[in-house]
Amino acid sequence: MLYEIHDGTVSCGGRQILSHIHFEIRGNEKIGIVGRNGTGKTTLLRTILGELDMDRDDRREGPAVRTSRNVTVRMLSQTQEADMDKSIEELILSEIPPEEAEYGNRTGFSLRFDQMMTGLGFSLDDRKKKLKEFSGGEQTKLQLIRLLLLEPDILLLDEPTNHLDVPAAEWLEQTIRAYSKACVIVSHDRYFLDETVSVIYEIRNGRLTRYAGNYSAYREEHRKALEKARVFYERQQKEAERLEGLVRKFRNKPRKASFVRSRKTMLERMERPEKPDDDDAVFFSGEIIPEVRPNKWILEAKELGVGYDKEILNLSLRVRSGQKIGIIGDNGTGKSSFLRTVAGLQDPVSGKCALGERTVIGYFDQQTAALDSDLSVIEHFHALFPAMTDKEARQTLAGYLFTGRAAQTRVSSLSGGEKARLVLAEIMTARPNLLILDEPTNHMDIPAKETLESIFRAYRGTILFVSHDRYFIRRVAEEILVFDQNRAMYYPFDYDHYRRRLGRGAENLTALLRAEDQALLSGFRSVPEKEKGMLRQIGTEEAYRDWKEGLLQEELNRTRDAWIRCCDHLQAETQQSLLRFAENGVVCPPVSTEEEEACEAYTQACIEWWCEEGFYKDTLDN
Repeated sequence: MLYEIHDGTVSCGGRQILSHIHFEIRGNEKIGIVGRNGTGKTTLLRTILGELDMDRDDRREGPAVRTSRNVTVRMLSQTQEADMDKSIEELILSEIPPEEAEYGNRTGFSLRFDQMMTGLGFSLDDRKKKLKEFSGGEQTKLQLIRLLLLEPDILLLDEPTNHLDVPAAEWLEQTIRAYSKACVIVSHDRYFLDETVSVIYEIRNGRLTRYAGNYSAYREEHRKALEKARVFYERQQKEAERLEGLVRKFRNKPRKASFVRSRKTMLERMERPEKPDDDDAVFFSGEIIPEVRPNKWILEAKELGVGYDKEILNLSLRVRSGQKIGIIGDNGTGKSSFLRTVAGLQDPVSGKCALGERTVIGYFDQQTAALDSDLSVIEHFHALFPAMTDKEARQTLAGYLFTGRAAQTRVSSLSGGEKARLVLAEIMTARPNLLILDEPTNHMDIPAKETLESIFRAYRGTILFVSHDRYFIRRVAEEILVFDQNRAMYYPFDYDHYRRRLGRGAENLTALLRAEDQALLSGFRSVPEKEKGMLRQIGTEEAYRDWKEGLLQEELNRTRDAWIRCCDHLQAETQQSLLRFAENGVVCPPVSTEEEEACEAYTQACIEWWCEEGFYKDTLDN
């Protein structure tokens, strides 16, 4: 155990923040801390750092903080204190041993220094600039470089991806995964937590609960635990009501005195669990069907030029009803302009953009969310949907986290994220068949984002959206449209699949699309000079099946000789089985054919691989 807090309580300003918590760091674990704002996440980091002391507790046995050895702890926070007249190089060299910090040596420290500077978007010349010459976001990045170079035993990071663009965040993810020491991270970036941590601690009501796995694993486990606790609570409540009813029914009947006593005893001994907390997010289990059913093709753009004074992007595409397309790309590549052009709020620079018949648009951006009204949330919403009863309106708003007192809040007093959530509630209640969303989750906390993700996944219409929240893209987008260098490229799978393909070493999207997936390439069309941006449509399921089977066939052709050599060592019946496996596309790395034992192990590995992949499972079952 590298570090442990045992039965610790922390108070600030006379208010108890953390109550009798248990927290531990094992070895070089990467740990994520999650919880609603104000629950004590940063307080926990400051406690580990040693800035805050534990409350005195005479009942606690032993010290509240235990470590296996002397450990170094350093923290990246959103408010840094440093000598602003020093360069980043001077700040770091002042804390590095002289023999390691000598910059004439191009290995070791100096090489890592250069890699981190370029990885976070700086030039090497920036090493000499004074800290005060950088923006606030750049100063946070430089402090992060400083901490990574110092390599403390426990690295504490408070919202490390703030001010980072996607490439820098991805670089930091790789760096944290490769970090040889322990790391504790507080972040609202769920994708970052998924990619870096293996343990999650949730802070709720001043207590800590440990979950194994990344953020997604924690959310699934937490949801199951809440559901289990809710079912147990309801079952106990029903049983208590049943017993109490029996006592009331027979308490005045002398012949039933013994029966009544036994039921009272059962009630006294019955476990009475506390009512479990509701999940912070709302998860939709049904479907949201558009009010008007559209045509098959909901949008068609031909040589569409988008931009303001000049053309930023030119593309041609057709969007089929029911597609959920996430649009990604660097700032300034025309993402928002494209959405505004499709919505009819901006004229095309060239070409045409036509909506299908019976297409009804629901459009959202940060300007549409700038509500200002003296009405309460429920009054404002009811005025837009007067046919709803008060109960129906409140139930609808509750699905967007406006419950109880929140529904009575004046609209003008809402935060930016709450106003955005209210506007999205209005749009979704109208049930359009095409949603056009520009950064819908900006300024929202995690429960609000997860609620919207659930809503958009339940929605059966078409979605075109732009977002920088990679977790939101992962959860909602079923296909990806990439805007890059004045062109658009269509990828017919989800965001994780897209990132995995880029992760194979492709330098850019063009290299990716020209790589090994020949079956997949048939689903794309390059951008001819005379037809700029034309994107061929292909069904996602069909494309994935063709792509996967193509890969299996290619690998099969390369390894067929190995299969035959293996079969020579087996009986005829087994040989026929193996050949059937090969014909069905089962592929495993070739093994030595020297010994029959190796061939048998190979056969078993093939069967296991087959089952894990899930391909041709029905054939295997038969």
